[in-house]
Amino acid sequence: MSVLLIPNPTKDEGLTVTRRAARILQQSGQTVLMPDALQSGKPLPGVICLPEADAYAKADCVVTVGGDGTLLRAGKTCARLGLPVLGVNLGRTGFLATCEVAELEDKLQRLAAGDCTVSPRLMLKAQTEGWQGEALNDVVIFGRSRLHPMDYRVLCDGTPVGHYRSDGLIFATPTGSTAYSFSAGGPVLDADAPVLVLTPVCSHEAGAAPIVFGKGRTLHITADADNRDSCYVSADSDALCDLHPGETLQITAAENTVKLVSFAKAEQFDALANKLMRR
Repeated sequence: MSVLLIPNPTKDEGLTVTRRAARILQQSGQTVLMPDALQSGKPLPGVICLPEADAYAKADCVVTVGGDGTLLRAGKTCARLGLPVLGVNLGRTGFLATCEVAELEDKLQRLAAGDCTVSPRLMLKAQTEGWQGEALNDVVIFGRSRLHPMDYRVLCDGTPVGHYRSDGLIFATPTGSTAYSFSAGGPVLDADAPVLVLTPVCSHEAGAAPIVFGKGRTLHITADADNRDSCYVSADSDALCDLHPGETLQITAAENTVKLVSFAKAEQFDALANKLMRR
């Protein structure tokens, strides 16, 4: 098996953890690849460095070394290519990057031995005229100015769902339900559930509760024509676009899924109990 390491040099200073991961994988008989642009300092012994596209093309599996953001960025490419991905957590929480540094040897050896499962995670596709983005965590709409709320109208399969006057709207996958949506009062969704959730941010409507939709739904969100300013749309805090007054955003389930490597059933809830409830 060929394993592609994607380190975050900012979090893994000197690629110390990446070097250790490469050594464990090599000792388990795996070929280790890395994008040549991510080399830092001394070369990693035995690691094959290639242009990024070539490295992904030769990989059977991807291991990111950083935090959830590192996995999110690599995850889009992994979803397109159908590659499973495991995240080594060097961040503060790590709901997606579930391998802690202390678990590195155990989990990488289990990965090499095939003693793991793959959990397909729903992604969202957001698009306006001339723009589109995909998200493993969430698609967020928020006003350019935080000095006053904006008005949004939401339709589900052409049927009006409601009008929201709020600082923004979060559309989260089950994977992303423990992120921004949770902070805004949204529910924690089972990662295996084929659903997404709409969570308003600081709504000025008394009855604006989160709503859960089936993944087969098509949502249209229109920024009210009377809004004082344009809004931003982001997919996983990236891929920003403007949504001007009167314009509409469409959200559906993406065709691809991100295949997260897992070592336990309901690993999402283990992370929830150990990383969020006990902080």
